[in-house]
Order: sequence, then C-alpha cells, then structure tokens
Amino acid sequence: VQEEANLVKQDKLVRTKNERVPRLADLTMRPVFAGRKTQGNLEAHTNGLRFISTRGEMVDIMYANIKHAVFQPCKSEIMVLVHFHLKNPIMVGKKKQQDIQFFTEVVDASQAVDGNRRSMYDPDEMDDEQRERQLRKRLNEAFKDFCRKVENVARKNGYTLEFDIPYRDLGFMGNPNKEMVMIMPTLNCLCNLTETPFFVVDLSNVDHVHFERVTFMSKAFDMVLINKDFTKQPWRVDMIPNEEKDSIQEWLTDMEISYTEGPMNLNWKSIMSTVVGDDRFYMDTEEDEVTQKEAGWEFLRMFGRDDGSDEESEEESGYSENSGQEESEEESEEEEDFDSEDDDESDFDADDDLEEQGMDWDDMEREAAADDKRKKRDGDEDDRPQKKKRRR
Repeated sequence: VQEEANLVKQDKLVRTKNERVPRLADLTMRPVFAGRKTQGNLEAHTNGLRFISTRGEMVDIMYANIKHAVFQPCKSEIMVLVHFHLKNPIMVGKKKQQDIQFFTEVVDASQAVDGNRRSMYDPDEMDDEQRERQLRKRLNEAFKDFCRKVENVARKNGYTLEFDIPYRDLGFMGNPNKEMVMIMPTLNCLCNLTETPFFVVDLSNVDHVHFERVTFMSKAFDMVLINKDFTKQPWRVDMIPNEEKDSIQEWLTDMEISYTEGPMNLNWKSIMSTVVGDDRFYMDTEEDEVTQKEAGWEFLRMFGRDDGSDEESEEESGYSENSGQEESEEESEEEEDFDSEDDDESDFDADDDLEEQGMDWDDMEREAAADDKRKKRDGDEDDRPQKKKRRR
C-alpha cells in the first residue's frame, strides 16, 4: 500500500477491436512477478501496450507514460529486447517500477542441452552456428517489425512514440553497479539494458559530467553524471578504460554536455549539498557582484582552464601534442649527450659513429691512427711533470 501511495494514476487500456493487433509472442518480462520467470505475449492496443503472462498476470503500459522506448537487436549478446523507460512508475506485482523490458534469448535448444564442446570442424557444430545466426536474424526482424507497427498504431491514435537503437560503435565497458557491463548511448539516453539492475540515464536530465581519477598512472577513470536536480545524487560509471576517454568526450561535445576532469575522487554528497544552497552558482561573481569566482562547474577543473573544448581537454589532461614534441626533443638531446660520453670512453662506439657518417675503411684507419698518435702524445705530456715531481 505504501508503494502505491505516490503512484500517478494511469488511464485504462482501450483494447483494439475489429482489426489485427501487433503482437510479439513467447517473451520474457523483466522485472519478474513474485520472483518467478515471467513469460507471455505483448500486444499493442489503441492507447497502450498489454503484456499477458502464461499465468494470467497482466501489465499495461500506456503510450502517454513512455518517456523512452529502446529496441536493442542482438549482435554479440544472447538476447534481443524492447525496453520502456517510463515517465511515472507503475506497479509490477507489489513493487513500483520505472523500467520494463521484454526480451527473447537467442540460445539454440541443442546448445543448451548438449554442453560438451565439439571441434570447430564438426559438421553438427557448424550447423548449430548457422541455425543460431538465422535465429538471430529472424528474431531481430520480428522485433524490428513489431516496433514499426507499434509506432504506427501510436501515431494513428495521436501519440508520439519512437524506438531508439543503441549506438554500438560508441559503447564502452564500465561499472555502474558492482559489475563491468557494456554501456551504450542512444539518441536520448546512456544505458545498459542486458544486465540487471538496468542502468538508464536520461541525457536531458544531465547538467554536467566530471571525470575522476584522470592521471597518467591509472589505467581506468570514473565518470560522474550530475543531475540537473541538485537534490539528487549523481549517477556514476566506474572503471572505464583510459582509451575510451577521448571518444566519450567527443560524444559529450556532440551532445552539448559540458565536462571537466580531475585526478581525485570527490565527495559528491558534500559538493551537492553546497551547490544546492548556492543561489549564484552559475554566475561568475559573488553577491557583491564584484568579487570574481568560478562560474558553475568550473571549480571542478584541476588543470587550469581554457575556453575551447578541444583545447580544454588538452589543458585538463596536462598533455598536448606540443608538450609531447618538447619531451621527445629533450629525450633525444639527452640520448645525444649520453652517446658522446660513450664515444670518449669506447673506441668501438666511435668506430660505429664514424661508420654511420659514411666513412670508408681507409678513412677510418687513417682517423684511428691519427687518434692513437694524439692519445700517445697527450700521454707523454702527462707523464713528464709527474717524473719531475718524483725527483723532488
């Protein structure tokens, strides 16, 4: 009863009669009813979708209550799915839920039963792989067709509903909730829909993104997505591999979301409580309108500041192409000094050096002979005063 207290009342489903209803059969729903696997059929009616389980349980999702609908075809995953992120939570069993998902697993029955590994050249194994590829293709087509029909039914009845498809090429590994998962952006969200609990961040609610633990020492960094509602704690994705940073920052720039980065993990509870009470947070002066201060999230910047977003990321990371060139020049100078020291000590290195300069053998022999004479002469001069000293 307490769970239902704050629910927004939903309209009653109007069932479509006199025409064929778009339907997907043999789906599994997540979250489940009462801890048991929930399987059944999903139908698209006049003002919403209805899922009826094999045990007779029913879930209605109104088109007007769907904030984001995502269709994720299976490529490397074991499932193809449709996911609904709702504006207001609805009851599933005895719990409020804001994310409802329907999926079908792409696991061939023969594979599930026969767990033994066979040779890749086994004709049966090759047949199984071929069947699985065909099954993936068939399920992807069936789900895609269903999504298109649902969009048409919604549009016909005055609702706007569009299914987003995640951008795989922008996906990255990260840990939003105790395990590493593949996180992919859609047009409106950043999400992981294959593992539970679902991770869905509506990008229209993100005010700013901060990257933590950005140093040359660490192999991974953490991403903090700050909610526009400062009373709520930010979303986090931890342990993102360093090589993903540039592509994530490019994507944020395309989405017109600001970002900063720093070397430390920050205390977001205290930061958010400070920010909530700051009326002039986005202004660059204090209350006297004279004293300068950092505007908005600029105070999170740890490596100086710059106005251009491209230059900004170079400033923040403390590294630029020029500095790289300078470093390599310094290194090469040091190497040259080191080589010259070696030249004084070792004849062999000197010969190599001469060889590199393009001298032939005769020139090198003459050079070596002259060098020996010079060393002998210098040695004789050094010995003379020492003999005089001994006489005294």
